[in-house]
Amino acid sequence: MIDYVTTEDGRRLAVDVTGAPDGYPVFLLHGTPGSRNGPKPRGIVLYRLGLQLICYDRPGYGGSDRHEGRTVRDAAGDVATIADKMGINRFAVVGRSGGGPHALACAAVMPERVSSTAVLVSLAPSDAVGLDWYHGMNRHNVHEYGAADVDAQALLSDLTSSAEQAQRDPSRFIGLIKSGLSEPDKRVVGDVVLRRLLLDTYAEALRQGAVGWIDDVLALRKPWEIALSNITSRVRLWHGEDDRFSPVEHTRWLSHHIPQAQVEIQSGIGHFGAVEVLPEILSWVADGLDEPGQTLAPPSPVQVEPVAAQNLLVRRDREDQSLGRAAALPAAT
Repeated sequence: MIDYVTTEDGRRLAVDVTGAPDGYPVFLLHGTPGSRNGPKPRGIVLYRLGLQLICYDRPGYGGSDRHEGRTVRDAAGDVATIADKMGINRFAVVGRSGGGPHALACAAVMPERVSSTAVLVSLAPSDAVGLDWYHGMNRHNVHEYGAADVDAQALLSDLTSSAEQAQRDPSRFIGLIKSGLSEPDKRVVGDVVLRRLLLDTYAEALRQGAVGWIDDVLALRKPWEIALSNITSRVRLWHGEDDRFSPVEHTRWLSHHIPQAQVEIQSGIGHFGAVEVLPEILSWVADGLDEPGQTLAPPSPVQVEPVAAQNLLVRRDREDQSLGRAAALPAAT
């Protein structure tokens, strides 16, 4: 179901709700660029998990009005507005790629409302002390984020050109990012069904042009204006070790600044592996529920290896990837 929610300042946010109508609410925050119709588990999977999945277009993407000059922190206000309009008090947040920082903002700004936080292949703050922010990042992303710091006009020109190409032919977008793909990502993007889902996502994301994409990049390079120490929910950080879009060191940095976080770094997986692992992440959210829509039980035991005051699990296998891919396909309706 696609609907629109109006914010206090008069902006419209496009919202899509799937899964169990009476299920525990989970906000899924899309990547950069991205949209509310990104790859997600089939409705039957969400019903079995007892979850209601809420996806919305960040301002400037898809059907949502632009919010020029927005910050990462501003996402918490938009999520709170949607939750209030839906009569939801407590919920979980899951952020994928560029949605990761925005999910952390929700958890930090609304600790009394966010019960679980899962962040997949996220970036760390641009001012993260001790982190070489660009190390391990592909050339395209280095250029894109670097332009946000020194030449916003060049960023506007570059992303507008890329968006126009993708509007004419969404498959061109895959071509634009192809050189930055690791071998594991080439496998994921090469899957015919997932490729189609990604193309549909990008086509909707860039319906208004590049404005949402530009505002995301600028926001991610500005201070997030949040305190990670304010996060009190259970937290799970996941990253593919072969990610060249959001290098794995970003999640390692986050893990040191969110003490209660459970961290999983999976070898032989890249950035787009976050699509395949999403059903497992949502199962983790569901496992933490005591009574759907009410309270949370203590965090379920997770096999972890403590490393320097953090919970770090490095997976060396690729099992269950086929399940993840199948579960990510939309229901046939």
